[in-house]
Amino acid sequence: MKYRFIQHHKHQYSLFKLCRILRIARTSYHSWLHRIPGKREQENQMLLEEIKRVHEKSRKTYGSPRITDELKDKGYTCSRPRVARLMRQHNIRAKTKRKFKITTQSKHKYPLSPDLVNQNFSATAPNELWTSDITYIRTKGGWLYLTVILDVFNRQIVGWSMSNRLTAIQTTIPALIHAYRRQRSKPGLIFHSDRGVQYASREFRYYLKKHKIVQSMSGKGNCYDNAITESFIKTLKTELIYFQKYQTRKQAQSSIFEYIEIFYNRQRKHSSLGNKTPYEYLKLNKAA
Repeated sequence: MKYRFIQHHKHQYSLFKLCRILRIARTSYHSWLHRIPGKREQENQMLLEEIKRVHEKSRKTYGSPRITDELKDKGYTCSRPRVARLMRQHNIRAKTKRKFKITTQSKHKYPLSPDLVNQNFSATAPNELWTSDITYIRTKGGWLYLTVILDVFNRQIVGWSMSNRLTAIQTTIPALIHAYRRQRSKPGLIFHSDRGVQYASREFRYYLKKHKIVQSMSGKGNCYDNAITESFIKTLKTELIYFQKYQTRKQAQSSIFEYIEIFYNRQRKHSSLGNKTPYEYLKLNKAA
């Protein structure tokens, strides 16, 4: 371990200083440096390079469990403790979560729909249960409002919209139209959300009725009643938004579009789906 420490830090400090602090003769370090690596060490080096590639591809969001699964998909034979040890030794870490504030405009006079979900976020097929939420994204050009619609069956974001105004016409309705045109859901689909004015408005209810979608709303002030979509928003902010400084709304829109459609729906593994992506899970269950 001392020799590896010297190897990793020799560009920051002089070799003489490192050897003196660690009480190692420079000749011993040079002997170790020019030795022929053993089979296990060579395997670890190959594994480490692949760990780095998977970690970068995941936008540095994967920890050792998901990286291990990805490596096994690629044909590598390795255990999670081994992957975790190599990541720890080389300071490879997943992005950490931050505190997340939920904002909902629920003080309005529109009628409310009953909670048909009761925190039972499960579905046996696509387009049985959709959940939705709205979040705010800061840019130097002003706030951007993102509405997402998630299919509970495979956690896919099936519809979304982004706008600079927080009205149903520009948030929830475009997201719903996007999801319906994309999925062509059958009558009876349940659409679950919080009690926000954008979901309770007459305009939004009109589109639900038009497409024969049944509305469900969470209880007052209970964050667990829409936890599955709030979890997606927390993931989006942890893995993307908090690491960006958007100059314009257009820049933010492009970044979020790429995250949702390219990374989240098609590449990011979900533990709730057996470490499959939403697209993989859907394809697998259609074939079954």
